[in-house]
Amino acid sequence: MTIQLDHDELHRLLAALAESDIQEFRLEGEDFRLEVRRNLPSPNSSSVLPVTSISSNESEAPVSPQIKVDPPIPSSPPPAVPGSRADSIEITAPMVGTFYRAPAPGEPSFVEVGTRIAVGQTVCILEAMKLMNELESEISGEILEIVVDNGTPVEFGQVLMRVKPS
Repeated sequence: MTIQLDHDELHRLLAALAESDIQEFRLEGEDFRLEVRRNLPSPNSSSVLPVTSISSNESEAPVSPQIKVDPPIPSSPPPAVPGSRADSIEITAPMVGTFYRAPAPGEPSFVEVGTRIAVGQTVCILEAMKLMNELESEISGEILEIVVDNGTPVEFGQVLMRVKPS
Protein backbone atom coordinates (compact mmCIF):
# COMPACT_ATOMS: atom_id res chain seq x y z
CA MET A 1 0.00 0.00 0.00
CA THR A 2 1.41 3.39 -0.99
CA ILE A 3 0.82 6.31 1.37
CA GLN A 4 0.85 9.84 0.01
CA LEU A 5 0.22 12.99 2.05
CA ASP A 6 -0.15 16.49 0.73
CA HIS A 7 0.58 19.54 2.87
CA ASP A 8 -3.03 19.97 4.06
CA GLU A 9 -3.44 16.27 4.94
CA LEU A 10 -0.20 16.42 6.92
CA HIS A 11 -1.43 19.43 8.90
CA ARG A 12 -4.81 17.73 9.59
CA LEU A 13 -2.99 14.60 10.77
CA LEU A 14 -0.70 16.59 13.08
CA ALA A 15 -3.67 18.57 14.45
CA ALA A 16 -5.54 15.30 15.16
CA LEU A 17 -2.48 13.91 16.94
CA ALA A 18 -2.14 17.11 18.98
CA GLU A 19 -5.74 16.74 20.19
CA SER A 20 -5.26 13.09 21.16
CA ASP A 21 -3.37 11.48 24.01
CA ILE A 22 -1.15 9.50 21.64
CA GLN A 23 2.43 9.69 22.89
CA GLU A 24 4.25 8.22 19.92
CA PHE A 25 3.23 7.93 16.27
CA ARG A 26 5.15 6.65 13.24
CA LEU A 27 4.05 6.66 9.62
CA GLU A 28 6.21 5.56 6.70
CA GLY A 29 5.66 5.66 2.99
CA GLU A 30 7.91 4.85 0.06
CA ASP A 31 9.54 8.27 0.08
CA PHE A 32 8.81 9.71 3.54
CA ARG A 33 8.89 8.97 7.24
CA LEU A 34 6.96 10.80 9.97
CA GLU A 35 7.65 10.34 13.69
CA VAL A 36 5.93 12.27 16.46
CA ARG A 37 6.90 11.78 20.11
CA ARG A 38 5.71 13.69 23.12
CA ASN A 39 5.02 13.53 26.83
CA LEU A 40 1.81 14.76 28.31
CA PRO A 41 2.41 18.26 29.73
CA SER A 42 1.60 19.25 33.28
CA PRO A 43 -1.94 20.68 33.67
CA ASN A 44 -0.73 24.27 34.18
CA SER A 45 1.53 24.60 31.15
CA SER A 46 1.42 24.45 27.42
CA SER A 47 3.92 22.59 25.32
CA VAL A 48 5.30 22.40 21.85
CA LEU A 49 5.09 19.12 19.95
CA PRO A 50 8.35 18.52 18.11
CA VAL A 51 8.12 16.43 14.98
CA THR A 52 11.18 14.24 15.06
CA SER A 53 11.47 13.98 11.31
CA ILE A 54 9.45 14.62 8.24
CA SER A 55 11.02 14.24 4.86
CA SER A 56 9.45 13.76 1.50
CA ASN A 57 12.62 12.51 -0.08
CA GLU A 58 15.58 10.71 1.43
CA SER A 59 17.95 13.25 -0.18
CA GLU A 60 16.16 16.22 1.39
CA ALA A 61 16.93 17.42 4.90
CA PRO A 62 14.19 16.69 7.44
CA VAL A 63 11.72 19.46 8.11
CA SER A 64 10.85 20.06 11.77
CA PRO A 65 7.56 21.93 12.15
CA GLN A 66 6.19 22.45 15.64
CA ILE A 67 2.61 22.59 16.84
CA LYS A 68 1.59 24.50 19.96
CA VAL A 69 -0.61 22.35 22.19
CA ASP A 70 -2.68 23.68 25.07
CA PRO A 71 -3.19 20.84 27.53
CA PRO A 72 -6.69 19.87 28.62
CA ILE A 73 -7.79 21.25 31.96
CA PRO A 74 -9.11 18.45 34.12
CA SER A 75 -12.62 18.99 35.47
CA SER A 76 -11.73 17.31 38.76
CA PRO A 77 -8.62 15.78 40.24
CA PRO A 78 -8.10 12.10 39.42
CA PRO A 79 -9.34 9.73 42.11
CA ALA A 80 -6.83 8.46 44.63
CA VAL A 81 -5.35 5.11 43.76
CA PRO A 82 -6.06 2.47 46.39
CA GLY A 83 -2.88 1.41 48.12
CA SER A 84 -0.87 4.46 47.02
CA ARG A 85 1.98 5.43 49.31
CA ALA A 86 2.78 8.93 50.51
CA ASP A 87 6.54 8.34 50.15
CA SER A 88 6.35 7.25 46.51
CA ILE A 89 5.77 8.60 43.04
CA GLU A 90 3.70 6.60 40.59
CA ILE A 91 4.79 5.78 37.06
CA THR A 92 1.60 5.65 35.01
CA ALA A 93 0.75 4.43 31.53
CA PRO A 94 0.91 7.29 29.00
CA MET A 95 -1.28 5.29 26.59
CA VAL A 96 -3.50 2.26 26.30
CA GLY A 97 -1.49 -0.85 25.50
CA THR A 98 0.00 -4.09 26.75
CA PHE A 99 2.59 -3.90 29.54
CA TYR A 100 5.84 -5.83 29.15
CA ARG A 101 8.57 -5.93 31.80
CA ALA A 102 11.33 -7.20 29.46
CA PRO A 103 12.48 -6.32 25.92
CA ALA A 104 11.62 -9.84 24.70
CA PRO A 105 10.36 -13.15 26.09
CA GLY A 106 13.10 -14.96 28.01
CA GLU A 107 15.17 -11.81 28.53
CA PRO A 108 15.71 -10.17 31.93
CA SER A 109 13.22 -7.53 33.08
CA PHE A 110 14.15 -3.87 32.71
CA VAL A 111 13.61 -3.36 36.47
CA GLU A 112 12.72 -5.35 39.57
CA VAL A 113 11.51 -4.27 43.01
CA GLY A 114 14.55 -2.68 44.66
CA THR A 115 16.18 -1.59 41.38
CA ARG A 116 17.63 1.93 41.45
CA ILE A 117 16.60 3.87 38.33
CA ALA A 118 17.78 7.10 36.72
CA VAL A 119 16.01 9.68 34.60
CA GLY A 120 15.76 8.40 31.02
CA GLN A 121 16.18 4.73 31.96
CA THR A 122 13.77 2.34 30.26
CA VAL A 123 11.49 0.73 32.86
CA CYS A 124 9.06 -1.22 30.64
CA ILE A 125 7.54 -1.51 27.18
CA LEU A 126 3.97 -0.64 26.25
CA GLU A 127 2.79 -2.27 23.04
CA ALA A 128 0.15 -0.28 21.19
CA MET A 129 -1.05 -1.09 17.68
CA LYS A 130 1.91 -3.44 17.10
CA LEU A 131 4.42 -0.73 18.07
CA MET A 132 6.74 -1.38 21.00
CA ASN A 133 7.03 1.87 22.99
CA GLU A 134 9.80 2.00 25.58
CA LEU A 135 8.68 3.90 28.67
CA GLU A 136 11.52 5.91 30.17
CA SER A 137 11.60 7.06 33.78
CA GLU A 138 11.15 10.77 34.42
CA ILE A 139 12.51 10.43 37.96
CA SER A 140 15.45 8.88 39.79
CA GLY A 141 14.84 6.56 42.68
CA GLU A 142 14.18 3.00 43.79
CA ILE A 143 11.38 0.76 42.48
CA LEU A 144 9.12 0.02 45.47
CA GLU A 145 6.37 -1.88 43.67
CA ILE A 146 5.49 -3.16 40.21
CA VAL A 147 1.70 -3.02 40.15
CA VAL A 148 0.95 -4.64 36.78
CA ASP A 149 1.67 -8.22 35.70
CA ASN A 150 3.71 -8.87 32.57
CA GLY A 151 1.57 -9.15 29.41
CA THR A 152 -1.40 -7.36 30.98
CA PRO A 153 -3.46 -4.78 29.06
CA VAL A 154 -3.31 -1.33 30.70
CA GLU A 155 -5.40 1.81 30.45
CA PHE A 156 -4.23 5.40 29.99
CA GLY A 157 -3.17 6.77 33.38
CA GLN A 158 -3.11 3.36 35.10
CA VAL A 159 -0.39 3.00 37.74
CA LEU A 160 2.39 0.69 36.54
CA MET A 161 5.03 1.14 39.24
CA ARG A 162 5.73 3.06 42.43
CA VAL A 163 9.13 4.67 42.94
CA LYS A 164 10.73 6.11 46.07
CA PRO A 165 12.43 9.25 44.69
CA SER A 166 16.06 9.89 45.49
